Order: sequence, then structure tokens, then C-alpha cells
Amino acid sequence: MALISGQNVKVSVEERVAIVTIDHRPVNALDRQTLQELGQIVEAIEAEPIVKVVIVTGGGSLAFVAGADIKEVSQITSPQEAQGMAALGQAVFLKLQRLSKPVIAAINGVCLGGGCELAMACHIRISGDRARFGQPEINLGIIPGWGGTQRLPRLIGRAKAIEWILTGDMVTAQEALRLGLVNHVVPQDQVLKAAKDLARKIASKGGVAAAQALRAIELGMDRPLEEGLAAEAEAFRQVSATGDSKEGIRAFLEKRQPKFQDQ
Repeated sequence: MALISGQNVKVSVEERVAIVTIDHRPVNALDRQTLQELGQIVEAIEAEPIVKVVIVTGGGSLAFVAGADIKEVSQITSPQEAQGMAALGQAVFLKLQRLSKPVIAAINGVCLGGGCELAMACHIRISGDRARFGQPEINLGIIPGWGGTQRLPRLIGRAKAIEWILTGDMVTAQEALRLGLVNHVVPQDQVLKAAKDLARKIASKGGVAAAQALRAIELGMDRPLEEGLAAEAEAFRQVSATGDSKEGIRAFLEKRQPKFQDQ
């Protein structure tokens, strides 16, 4: 499956890094078409061996993603239709979270509602210093429907997540960093560069090891410790049989940089 851009989601590849841009101006709102395009591109990236790391960012300078397309939400006419809309976003974001390739969110502007939920589905988050975060759905009489009630408590803790979701307040990038929602805060005009630098660093490592590490973390996060340890041991068994593991150990003993082949 080739990496083909859609109308609202663009994709390009630089040095084995896929850059996925939500480009639905002016604020990159997520409607059904945008979600469907994103899902298709994520599937294509999973199947594309040349890609080792993914960056998700927003088009323009105003927003990463400002949230769901409220005009489209306003046209929902039944509870069943609302549930279907929630299920679509949840499925796409879960697909992103479960990618075998590391995903970095380059948050270059407003990151609210569905945008915050998209960022939380990524594995690593880099934010510009002027970005704002929040789950403001309560102000519309609704709740987060694309994972916000589940991922936010896991990232910043139950009490603070409840406060955010029940007040709808926005927070600064610095507060998001303090609470552990984002990994790094950089100057606004350096977000994509910082994401690319980190992506290239990760891409220089063994791809099989990265995939198995992500899988072990994903499997163990919400399970008893013993089950997580079993998943880790199985992942360790699999990577120990790879050529990359032998090359990595040999390079260490020979005091040189390893040349991983992702196999």
C-alpha cells in the first residue's frame, strides 16, 4: 500500500521518517473524511518497510488540531449516529497508538478536544511553547469521545484529568509538561525541527527492537505486573534472535557504531 496523501491529510517521507500533516484549514478540525484519511495513511505506514518513525503535526501555524468539526457534530441526529462518530475516532486513534513504529506528535499550535485526544494516542509529544491544551467538550454539553476520558487519566493522573474534563479549562504547554502530558516544550518555530531530530535519532536504532519495545509497553500498561513481565520476556526472546541484536552487541564490544538492518 503506497503512502498517498488525501485531501485533508498529507504524508511525505524524509530519511525514513513519515511526516503526517493534518491539513484541514483554518484550524485542522477533524471531520469524518479527515479521520478516514488518517486511518488509511496509518495502515499504509504500518505496511511500508522504508518508514521507521512517524511524525504527526498540523498544517499552518494556528493549530495542531483544534478539535472535532463542530459543524459536523451539530448535524448528528440520533444517539446511534453519535456513537458511530465516537467509534470512528476511537478506532483511528487506537490504530495509531498500536503502530509498530514510534509516533511523535509535533504540537505546533492549539491542541484541544479531538486534537488533544489525537496527540495522546501518539507515543511521544513535543509541544511549542505557545501551544494550549484542553478537553473543552463539557462547554458544549458533551464529553470527550475519542479517548480523552481514558488516556488523559493514564497520562496525568485521575484527579487532574477529572478537573480538566469537568471544567473544560485550557492549560499552557508548560503546565502540560509539568503534568507529564508532553515530553518536551520547545520554541514554537522549532517544533517540527525538534520532532525530526528526535525521529532521526530513534530511526538510527534497530526497528525490530523498537517495535517489540512498543508492543511490550502496550501489552503491559493496563495488566497486572506479572502479565506485563511475561510480555516483556517474550519480546526479549524475539529480539534476541535477530541479526540486529547480534550486530548491536558485536558493535559494542568492538567499540563502533552498529549498522542495524531491521531484521
